[in-house]
Amino acid sequence: MALWVRQLHPQVHWWCPQLPPSPQEAMTLIRQGTQDWPLARTAVIGSSLGGFYAHCFAANTGCPAVLLNPAVEPARDLNRHIGLQQAWHDPTQSFYFAPHYVDELKSLQNALKDAPKNAHPSPRNRIFAIVAKGDEVLDWREMTSHLSHAQIKLLPGSDHALSNFEAHQLDILNFLSLA
Repeated sequence: MALWVRQLHPQVHWWCPQLPPSPQEAMTLIRQGTQDWPLARTAVIGSSLGGFYAHCFAANTGCPAVLLNPAVEPARDLNRHIGLQQAWHDPTQSFYFAPHYVDELKSLQNALKDAPKNAHPSPRNRIFAIVAKGDEVLDWREMTSHLSHAQIKLLPGSDHALSNFEAHQLDILNFLSLA
């Protein structure tokens, strides 16, 4: 995605920080890093847990969001991953997922559930989710159920990593008005 933006829209400010394992700290980093951005021209993209964070950010700001196989019940799902974990993108790196991070996720989930789905204009035009039925980590039925207020591109196969991500470039860029 960063390469597409750099090549096709070098004027767009791209920011993709490594988020800390603490959900509270991750959301604070996102809020602080974007606090001076003009919301009318801000969009967010996230995958898996990052998709959950992107959804939370969009619900609070009204900015468009692209969610890629987003986690929708991360407190439940990550409760079984407390302890030392390997970084997905680099198995030589590790981080500690503390038990209280589950409570932080529960708090974010409750805030997202309490956020009115129609608080911002045209919610269907603000959230675009790409959901793979072949996701081996998250249940596509649960994702689509939680995102009934969104535009959803449901893939018949694929996987959690969306290994065929390039095939969705035009859809993502069109949604973000960058095509």
